[in-house]
Amino acid sequence: MSAGPRPTAVRAATDADMPAVRRIARRFGLLSGWPQGADFLDAERAFGTLLIAPGGSAASDAASGEDAAGFGGTLRRADLTHLGDLFVLPDRQSGGVGRALLAELLAGDGPKVTFASSDPRALALYVRHGLRPWTPLLYLTGPAAPLPAPTVRAARPEEIADADARASGGARPGTLAWYAAQPDVTPHATGAGGYAFARRLGDGALIGPAGGATPGECADAVLGALAATGARTGRIAVPGPHPLVPLLLGAGWRIADQDTFMADEAALARLRPDRYVPHPDLG
Repeated sequence: MSAGPRPTAVRAATDADMPAVRRIARRFGLLSGWPQGADFLDAERAFGTLLIAPGGSAASDAASGEDAAGFGGTLRRADLTHLGDLFVLPDRQSGGVGRALLAELLAGDGPKVTFASSDPRALALYVRHGLRPWTPLLYLTGPAAPLPAPTVRAARPEEIADADARASGGARPGTLAWYAAQPDVTPHATGAGGYAFARRLGDGALIGPAGGATPGECADAVLGALAATGARTGRIAVPGPHPLVPLLLGAGWRIADQDTFMADEAALARLRPDRYVPHPDLG
């Protein structure tokens, strides 16, 4: 009798694995928003889980980190799991690597969310793990002027940690402090409880995470943070129902890409897509 296919082995990524992980990440264009210093893969190792599917034998890869078939990572917001990435090399796809990674990454209780690409295989895989397509996540880019510029002030990450926990579905003070310490990142706060992180990238700025108790507070924080950077252009990941979508598109911004915001029932009870703007990589 045939023994059938051998299950794919996955394990936690080590320091020796990171060159192989980053090679895959660069192949899929994942590191463009991380020009210097640490990147989101470091955050996943520190505040979540980063797994690797070795491309060869588990023993040889653990020692050398020379090969990998794929990797996946999560970040935690209290008991909520944000699946940040799941990438498998093209010649290893459809062989069970993605399924093995996902089974480990989404094991356990607690709410779960992810941003799914348009790949129907990925969407089906996430649905089998209890996640449901919720709303489009639009990656917008465009000019900073002549948008409104509400007043914001620079803030410490600990000042806005509670507001972020309410907006994002769970507390993550360590992740926020880590991101605030990266080059050219500034947290901003409005006087009414809104907040937004901004990272200057050349003559542009990446905004997020951002949130507020109301849609207006969130929008004001985003627009104020963008103006405060002095950047000529902005980038942002916005859920479809957010009031920023018609405002920005009306100001000449364009949709550069689109994912599907997926969540299970427990996560849906915590999140409001009209008052939260995630970071593309950190959630």
